[in-house]
Amino acid sequence: MLRLEGASVRFAGRAALDGIDLAVAEHEIVCVLGPSGSGKSTLLRGVAGLQPLDGGRLFLDGRDLAGVPAHRRGVGLMFQDHQLFPQRDVGRNVAFGLRMRGAARAEQEARVQELLELVGLPGAARRAVATLSGGEQQRVALARALAPRPRLLMLDEPLGQLDRSLRERLVVELRELFGRLGTTVLAVTHDQGEAFALADRVVVMREGRIAQAGTPLEVWQRPADAFVARFLGFDNVVTATVSGGTADTPWGRLPVPEGARQGQVSLLVRPAGVRLVDPAEGLRCTVTARTFRGTHVAVRLGLGEAPALEAACPLRSAPEPGDEVGVVFDPAEVVVLEGGADAP
Repeated sequence: MLRLEGASVRFAGRAALDGIDLAVAEHEIVCVLGPSGSGKSTLLRGVAGLQPLDGGRLFLDGRDLAGVPAHRRGVGLMFQDHQLFPQRDVGRNVAFGLRMRGAARAEQEARVQELLELVGLPGAARRAVATLSGGEQQRVALARALAPRPRLLMLDEPLGQLDRSLRERLVVELRELFGRLGTTVLAVTHDQGEAFALADRVVVMREGRIAQAGTPLEVWQRPADAFVARFLGFDNVVTATVSGGTADTPWGRLPVPEGARQGQVSLLVRPAGVRLVDPAEGLRCTVTARTFRGTHVAVRLGLGEAPALEAACPLRSAPEPGDEVGVVFDPAEVVVLEGGADAP
């Protein structure tokens, strides 16, 4: 439904978008991830018509959007700060887009009631915006964006201002809601957990280009390169040399999956693949720190001049800082990255 071909935007000679090719299918939820300055918000603004392209083409439902102003593109846009009208009550906020399109009052009232029930705020039409919590404001902003029935809904860090527990609950509700409505969604976020919970497909950006695109499972299991792996939160990334079924690394010789690419590569070892054993049975390390992560304990391991290792340990058996442990590696959790030897 949405297609970008070679989309480019430059600011003061610097490419904020550098020849982006991207397609979004009808009813698909695509989340664009990336660090600050990667171009993800510029991409969203370009699709919305808030930022003109310096090169390339943009199509929605096969229609070339070159020169089409934002208010005529038929897209909905929801910002991080919600941008509700404080002088208007909830109902008039939700009905704003309908009024701009000249919808009859009865149609506006029916649509407002329908959407407020859909987002979990039945009977809130007469409430003042100032009385709403952050989560309630997010729901009102979503209802306002959905009211004109946009062909494409775009979300710019939609949950960024909410606390973590509320974000985790709302992201599940949003996915269920979009599924029921059949909404096509293009969202940008810096939060990997939010994107992976919401999206059918994840797009990771770096310096104005797409570093990787795929399903959440594909991107998580097979990061394209060291940049994507580190952006996803994996620290055990090093340069290594693969020969046969093993790799020479700063941590010694590690097993690699069958059929792994040979030669100099970037290598990822997931924390779950760093197994702690008796110091006499594996690579000898010292526990330098441990961090509680809810479902497990992340243990940081030091081993001389080699890069530190992170291991994921069960809550009850995690060692203490200062303990000596041994390490063995699970080849199922070793990933030879396709991007080559570019570990930061």
